[in-house]
Amino acid sequence: MSGAPRRALTGGAALVWTALVVVPVYWLVVTSLRSRTDFTTDSPLALPGRPTLDNYKTVLDGDFATYLLNSVVVTVGAVVLTVAAALMASFSIVRYTNSWSRLSFRMYLLGLAIPLQAVIIPVYLLIIRMDMYDSLLAIVLPSAAFALPITVMILVSFLRDIPRSLFEAMIVDGAGDWRMLFSLVAPMARPALMTVAVYDGLQVWNGFLFPLILTQSGDKAVLPLALTLYRGQFGIDVPATMAAVVLSTLPMLAVFLLAKRQLVAGLTAGFSK
Repeated sequence: MSGAPRRALTGGAALVWTALVVVPVYWLVVTSLRSRTDFTTDSPLALPGRPTLDNYKTVLDGDFATYLLNSVVVTVGAVVLTVAAALMASFSIVRYTNSWSRLSFRMYLLGLAIPLQAVIIPVYLLIIRMDMYDSLLAIVLPSAAFALPITVMILVSFLRDIPRSLFEAMIVDGAGDWRMLFSLVAPMARPALMTVAVYDGLQVWNGFLFPLILTQSGDKAVLPLALTLYRGQFGIDVPATMAAVVLSTLPMLAVFLLAKRQLVAGLTAGFSK
């Protein structure tokens, strides 16, 4: 197939994919602007006849600020811990090409094959024994641990593109490993660091299982878990629940827009070979 039929098929597939992505987001936003009465009477995809912000006011008048702060603390803590540990581990794997570094890299790759659901009970018991149950730290540490393998894999792929001559030049100047890490590797890996930070942040921000199992107090709930509480609180008030969903996506959307340039650079620069 070539020529016009092929272009028509490609364009049609692109339109279908765009619709699958855009229509749910559109429905989410317009539903959050409806009243409970309009939600049950209006067409689901029609623009709201009487748009209102009362749903957002209802959500913000509740404990949404507490849930938002908890999500920010958990996400920032897990991302900082993951990126710092992964950067040092990736530097060691790339810098020392011996059997131990190759074995450690394989162990990180093995971590990709371990599903979170398979180890949730051991993690729960470990958190209980460490006396961290029902705390934000109980979410931060497991989230960072499960984000570490994919982060190391991405950073190792990026750091291997750094010319060996740069490391050798710093060694001639008398630089040690820590100086090479902070003066050479970290600045050159900034796009990759931004990429993994945004990726890990999205995973932690949307995480549900760890908050569900490792916390129980309402003041320790993060946004994904709190959305289920909103559903129970408002009963069948779907517009208010959709307003909470919209508000919970805005922080990560803002982060993505601010880091878009670095994110694109990290997705392309580290995988050029």
